[in-house]
Amino acid sequence: MKKNLNIDRINELYHKSQSVGLTAEEKAEQEKLRREYINAIRQNLRGTLDKVSFVNPDGSITKAGEKKNKE
Repeated sequence: MKKNLNIDRINELYHKSQSVGLTAEEKAEQEKLRREYINAIRQNLRGTLDKVSFVNPDGSITKAGEKKNKE
């Protein structure tokens, strides 16, 4: 529920910035909310990618997280 509230607030601030502009405090809030949103998406994506496995030509299976650590 909190994520939906953050997205709603981000959208609200965006629309306000396009119509009348934002105060310095609102701009700081908008930046903070955007950073939190992007970090949440990155964590979600990382969690998904860590569950991905690759089948190597020799038939062995390597998890994506293990492959990342080897490089």
